[in-house]
Amino acid sequence: MSAGAANLGHRPSIRSRPGELRAGRLSVAALASLGAGAVHAAAIGVHSEHTAAVVAFTAVAVFQLGWGAVALTISTRRVALVGVVGNGATIAGWVMAKSIGIWFVAGLDEAEGVQLADGLAAVLALLAVAGSLARLFESPRRPVGRETRPAVLAGAAVIVAALAVPAMASAGSHEHASPEHARPEHAGPERGHDSAAAGSTHEHAGQSGAVEQAVPPKPYDPTKPIDLGGVEGVTPEQQARAESLLTMTIARLPRYTDTATAEADGFHSVGDASTGDEHYVNWSYVNDGRILDPDYPESLVYQVRGGVKTLVAAMFMLPDGSTLDTVPDVGGPLTQWHIHDDICFTADPVAPRIAGIIGVGSACRPPTVKKAAMPMLHVWIVPHRCGPFAALDGIGGGQIKAGEQRLCDHVHGAA
Repeated sequence: MSAGAANLGHRPSIRSRPGELRAGRLSVAALASLGAGAVHAAAIGVHSEHTAAVVAFTAVAVFQLGWGAVALTISTRRVALVGVVGNGATIAGWVMAKSIGIWFVAGLDEAEGVQLADGLAAVLALLAVAGSLARLFESPRRPVGRETRPAVLAGAAVIVAALAVPAMASAGSHEHASPEHARPEHAGPERGHDSAAAGSTHEHAGQSGAVEQAVPPKPYDPTKPIDLGGVEGVTPEQQARAESLLTMTIARLPRYTDTATAEADGFHSVGDASTGDEHYVNWSYVNDGRILDPDYPESLVYQVRGGVKTLVAAMFMLPDGSTLDTVPDVGGPLTQWHIHDDICFTADPVAPRIAGIIGVGSACRPPTVKKAAMPMLHVWIVPHRCGPFAALDGIGGGQIKAGEQRLCDHVHGAA
């Protein structure tokens, strides 16, 4: 029997050539990256008011689309490595944007809740990373039959399309608000928010059929006389106390514009500048008997942008042993206290720094320690979108009293 005849009926195993037959897994990653890039490209226009955000979204879209196109035709480990790093970076950026905000990108500097478009884009990027890792660590001798590739790619394309198309459709309706600040159109008024005084165009009809025009908003402007009227449920006494505290803080806090002055007076950074808002605390003021005294604020808040620190708020802290049930009534629905029961500090008695974040109620691992969860109140000397007594976004907002909603004073919030 000839050699040719001997080979009849016997199909030799297909050996994969470098960058050809092992392309299946990387092709799946490429399709996922193309889908994620399309979602980011569709979302660029939504952020058009912020140049930095447009640049960021454009860069992500260009990378994901470009890498996806390359990975469909070139399946080397080097290409896979680039996919892991690039798409991994987009996932890290997404996590940061959803948790603490990307402080150095205007338009993305405040934490937002997960929405359909960005959530699906993150899933697609995760698939791209997973496929790239599979290719990166794949055995060089493992053959993949040609006949399996069309089915694999077709299935992957259907899955990617099922994720990307609805995400692209919803990208244009992306809302710039975190869940705690988002509010359904027909929901009842939230704490610190009078729906009739929020500056909307809604009108309300009484039983007599008469229509009341909405009260115009009074945005907080620290350069003008303070007027915190227009919030439902606030008594004249509560309004007067809140206005007095705010006015005195605006007048007296700027002496700490320079951090060197603050440090000379005993304030020390807790080391949270990476969040975009750095707290300097004078721990000797916490139990000194002075409550809500703008001359002796327990903490100063500096906004950190591009390495520049700008004084933006005081954070008043109550003495050890205080709880959210015993806080003084400063301004009723205008103000909201919070605590931090999830932070571990270094054991330095004079200048402790944040050493880690743990679960609420959990214990810190020695040698780190947990401070008493004393109530805290922010007072902003610059306009804030949630009013002059708003807490920080993300983990900086701490924990509020059970049963309360996170305060966002839209009546006095900056646009």
